[in-house]
Amino acid sequence: MKDIIVITGPTGVGKTKLSVGLAKLINAEVINGDSVQIYNKLNIGSAKTTKEEMDGVKHHLFDIKEPNEFYTVYDYQKDSRNKIEEILNKGKKVIIVGGTGLYIKACLYDYKFNEEKDNIDLSNLSNKELYLKVKDKFKDIELNINNRNRLERYYKRLLNNDNENIGKNTKLYDFDVIGLTTSRDNLYNIINKRVDKMISEGLLAEVQSLKDYYNDSHILNNAIGYKEFKEYLNGNIELDKVIENIKKDSRHFAKRQYTFFNHQFDNLKWFETNYKDFDKTIEEVYKYIDR
Repeated sequence: MKDIIVITGPTGVGKTKLSVGLAKLINAEVINGDSVQIYNKLNIGSAKTTKEEMDGVKHHLFDIKEPNEFYTVYDYQKDSRNKIEEILNKGKKVIIVGGTGLYIKACLYDYKFNEEKDNIDLSNLSNKELYLKVKDKFKDIELNINNRNRLERYYKRLLNNDNENIGKNTKLYDFDVIGLTTSRDNLYNIINKRVDKMISEGLLAEVQSLKDYYNDSHILNNAIGYKEFKEYLNGNIELDKVIENIKKDSRHFAKRQYTFFNHQFDNLKWFETNYKDFDKTIEEVYKYIDR
């Protein structure tokens, strides 16, 4: 059995449940591979793994940053590799679980990044120049041309990721990649119900408690389950429209996840989730990794 197991797939397919079940069988600790669950206070909208779901299994890289802190794939690469070394040195196996494909790949492959430096002098660039450079790279993000601090953070991120394609297909570890999946109709039904459950559990109150972070928060302005509330907080749309947008964005994201996983992980093995008897899913995956 390999020392590192990756569990990935779209939202709602049972990744957390599988990771905890396997961890108990193979004496493993879990590393978060979800870019939103990195952040403290972003709980309901990220479907963050709860203490109850962890069920005594040691978990890493959850709640390590505040919503207004800037955390990049470079940071995750460094932190996750340190955790891998720490866990393996204890004689345990590693399970990386999450749906952020770029984070997981940057951790396990020889991606090269330039370390961000806070002392880069950008005073020679106007707000408009920064805005145009950033928008050319990050086309989908919302930016205020007058928010100099945010423009500079994104531009530094752009510089940081200049070399991101170098080494992207060279593996640094020996690992298995497990993908959990279900039919498209069932997945969309799961996504819709999950969003409704988030609302009933208090997602709106969670977002309102984070309102003051939105101006400077990269993650709140880009993460599904949070970014859709921005116009609502500004009084421009109704809650029903927010809920509809979260469901739609989640479905589109699931499609992009499948595309990324299938193209970027050549050793990916898909398993159909057995929702009626999840223990059978755990057993099936265990047999595969113990082959």
